[in-house]
Amino acid sequence: MIDYIKGSITQITPTFVTIETSGIGYFINISLTTYSSLENKNEAKILVHEVIREDAHQLYGFYDKRERDIFRHLISVTGVGANTARMMLSSLNPSEIEQAIIGSDINILKSIKGIGLKTAQRIIVDLKEKFGKQVASGEIFNISDNTNREEALSALVMLGFAKSAVLKVLDKIVREEKNLTVEEIIKRALKNL
Repeated sequence: MIDYIKGSITQITPTFVTIETSGIGYFINISLTTYSSLENKNEAKILVHEVIREDAHQLYGFYDKRERDIFRHLISVTGVGANTARMMLSSLNPSEIEQAIIGSDINILKSIKGIGLKTAQRIIVDLKEKFGKQVASGEIFNISDNTNREEALSALVMLGFAKSAVLKVLDKIVREEKNLTVEEIIKRALKNL
């Protein structure tokens, strides 16, 4: 089993990267999240997950361990294959996926191409407890339990902003500075929406 590949980037697109090491070029499927991290680099160390089937050997690459761990959790869910998991990691970053699962936000998961209601429900049922246990730092719970964040969310949604867009902006604001008043959170959010 290959754990990682380190070498020169010979080709990169939003869906794959070719890494050359010891005269061999490895074609590695990637998400947009990994693409963003690799975009302007000449050398890289890519963490790998191998998918071996009768008709194909495929490599899926990740810039960091957290993204690979989430990918592996996602493909453990019945009905979620490697390409669907990669699509999820291209649509949402790892934190957003964790928050959607822990918060049982079916609509965010359903907004991803290829994820229907039943699959979204299955992902939440299968992974909510696993992700909840992994959050040892409590960061996601702190963000979710922040009452000022919830009040700001309600206010911005009532003003007509889409809930998913507001959540992304609010989580970023609260992560950067935890002790803001509701008014300060709303003011900062309005600048970014």
